[in-house]
Amino acid sequence: MDDAPDHPTTGLDRYDIAILRELQQDARLSNTELAQRIGLSAAPTWRRVRWLEAQGVITGYRAEIDRRRIGLGVLAFVRLDAERSGGDAMRELEGSIRALPEVIACHYISGAGTFELEVMATDLDAYSRFSVDTLLNLPNVKDIHTSFSLGEVKAGGALPLGHLVPASR
Repeated sequence: MDDAPDHPTTGLDRYDIAILRELQQDARLSNTELAQRIGLSAAPTWRRVRWLEAQGVITGYRAEIDRRRIGLGVLAFVRLDAERSGGDAMRELEGSIRALPEVIACHYISGAGTFELEVMATDLDAYSRFSVDTLLNLPNVKDIHTSFSLGEVKAGGALPLGHLVPASR
């Protein structure tokens, strides 16, 4: 068997999928621990992880932080309505949104609105100031509509991998 996968990302094999599953659960695993968990030796495991990174399947590693323990008590979902004034204006708005550390995620959405933002704030007063002083003053913003999280049922979840059918080698 070939140590380093040379297949397209749609053809991930069982070892690649196992690596993704294990690293989503604990990205701090040593290569030796990861290799033991997936049933390969350390060298091919290391090559596979590097390949998954090079292919852009693994895009980074980060710590999960409990937002409440660091004083971020408010999670808001903000539908942002933009003026439809052309591609350059939308790119300018996108760049402005990306630059805001309070915005932890932003998606183009279908239906009413243009973007759906996830925004973190310390409390309601801080969110209010942010929405009035910052969000409403972004370029090409027509309006915002906010909903607040009343409690998290599931957050920071791993991506589902069941749809990945291992390719035979």
